[in-house]
Amino acid sequence: MDTMRDRFAPVVSRLLDEDPRVTVVLAEIGKDGFAEARRRHPDRVINVGIREQLLVGAGAGLALTGMRPVLHTFASFLVERPFEQVKLDLGHQGAGAVLVSAAASFDWPAGGYTHMAPGDVALLDTLDGWTVHVPGHPDEAETLLRHAVAAGDDKVYVRLSVQSNTAGLAVDGAHFLTVREGRSGVVVAVGPLLDAVLDATEGLDVTVLYGTTVRPFDAAALRRATAAAGTDVVLVEPYLAGTSAAAAGEALADVPHRVLGLGVGRRELRRYGRVEEHAAAHGLDARSLRERITAFLGSRRATVRA
Repeated sequence: MDTMRDRFAPVVSRLLDEDPRVTVVLAEIGKDGFAEARRRHPDRVINVGIREQLLVGAGAGLALTGMRPVLHTFASFLVERPFEQVKLDLGHQGAGAVLVSAAASFDWPAGGYTHMAPGDVALLDTLDGWTVHVPGHPDEAETLLRHAVAAGDDKVYVRLSVQSNTAGLAVDGAHFLTVREGRSGVVVAVGPLLDAVLDATEGLDVTVLYGTTVRPFDAAALRRATAAAGTDVVLVEPYLAGTSAAAAGEALADVPHRVLGLGVGRRELRRYGRVEEHAAAHGLDARSLRERITAFLGSRRATVRA
């Protein structure tokens, strides 16, 4: 199966053909995927070289002229390194762009910590007005990329990953999906962690919500789910643990509730290994998730359904 990033260049290349506003800005990474598109649209596929601050600044300038820029590189180079430009060139100037990342939290362990960005979504949470898509399958990535580019002049972050669920679902770029219904707690699985969550909660009397658009946070879906399943909520996110805890708390601010945030830990893993080893080390494999979810819900609440 192809990866989300395998879909990225072909989808955006088609959007270049379809929409004269679309412009792609690269910083070396990913340029080969746009070689043909650059031949067709030499003025709208721009490679600024290894200059990530310029990547964002150039994208903001294009947006101010009425273009719809799509900016792409690894997450650590797209959100963390040029954060000042994201904050000022885009946010302060009211310019919109689509930021599409690769590498995610630990997708390329051999690249080391310089190529990991588990705090990217939390960092964008310090800014106003961002939409954040976290697809869990290449089909969802294609859908959400199209939503992002078509979103007027909004600021949108699309977080691509090599990790993927077995099957894609019909996501709409706005709402959580109810994948399983129960009565003893709600588990929100984000993006590529859905399969692990479904395995971890097999037989448990819990509702599972699936989120691929996490900003804005679908407070209405969480409130509906907790009305039937109770207000114990577990968030399982493929980035920094607890990133959406405040959003979940705000959604349930008028009712007593508990929130457990599971995700990538703050401790740096210095033996890089494989993606699967990182997932296990952060407690994001199915076995670890089941232990942590049942411990939070309690033995009575997490009883296996008959």
